[in-house]
Amino acid sequence: MSQIHSTLHTASGGFESACRIPALPSSHRSHGLHGHSYFATVRALLPQGWASFPGAEVEELRRRLEACVAPLDHALLNDSLAQPTDENIARWIRQRLETEFGVPGIQQVGIQSTQHSGVDLDVSGQAHVWRRYRFQAAHQLPNVPAGHKCGRMHGHGFEVILHANQDLGERDLAVDYDHLDEVWAPFHMQLNYQCLNSIEGLANPTSEVISAWLWERLKPQLPELSWVTVYETGSCGANYDGSRYRIWKELTLDSAIQLKRAPAEHPLRGIHGHTYTLRLHLSAPLDEVQGWTVDFGDVKTLFDPIFKAIDHRPLYEIADLPDGDAASLAAWVLAKGRAVLPQIDRVDLYETRGSGAIVSVDRADELIPV
Repeated sequence: MSQIHSTLHTASGGFESACRIPALPSSHRSHGLHGHSYFATVRALLPQGWASFPGAEVEELRRRLEACVAPLDHALLNDSLAQPTDENIARWIRQRLETEFGVPGIQQVGIQSTQHSGVDLDVSGQAHVWRRYRFQAAHQLPNVPAGHKCGRMHGHGFEVILHANQDLGERDLAVDYDHLDEVWAPFHMQLNYQCLNSIEGLANPTSEVISAWLWERLKPQLPELSWVTVYETGSCGANYDGSRYRIWKELTLDSAIQLKRAPAEHPLRGIHGHTYTLRLHLSAPLDEVQGWTVDFGDVKTLFDPIFKAIDHRPLYEIADLPDGDAASLAAWVLAKGRAVLPQIDRVDLYETRGSGAIVSVDRADELIPV
């Protein structure tokens, strides 16, 4: 456990709201009254003793977040915010969580207003707007070992997320998704329904290479670009921020737990369970020949014994697992995972959508949301 530099507890909650953005031109679709199913997420470095007992942090953080956003649910956001952009909503939530609900150590607050767009506030308060795009394409990896399945021509429904640091301070209109759409449009035309290997610069189109290829071409047009995320499938992909490559692999496990440190009468003391989302993050230099940091297939193969030890299992019977809370389990996975895959430097574990823990060997302020 000494490898862990930071443990973030994370909680999420949704609310249904109507809004209008007066700062937009009257002809803009968001100027008029409309509505969204919003999803808010907070990630915080919580001190020991903050919750009623060790392991209750996620439950308590979620309770306070839900109370914080309750005035927004089934309400007109303009009654609370003059310009209810995603960024301004995130700032409103962060301010209330800190001042009215006593949540310390907030590192990130995120607002997702649609399936394809949202904003993440980082620890310094800068807003990273993001937008998700899809394209359908074929590729093959020419340098993989003989017999590797990715050496055969195949295809994916790729997804790309562009993250842009708006950092517009006190401006009323801080997020412009339309501008991201305009910047992305020619790349969609270039990539969609194409064989990526035939595109200049993509002779070896791994997720890492695609993310760097996009960065190099997008950054001059979008100086605010923070990082590029490329999903090869729904469960794996790569990030690139202009200097550092990161990949992740996502898994789902169904396990039984109990919180040993909960009071005897507390529901979490009893045996219960979750369908967990487990995300392994890896960082390594790019292999110039293979075009990847780590082969996703190797990640799956090497991690599989650890996965089988916790999937469809009573986790409270694992001798060296201190407790059944998300932070304890994520730290256990990180330690076991690094023993076989030293490139693993972060583990996200969610008990429910957006609620769980993130443990990392990096500082919390360096963590990229995925």
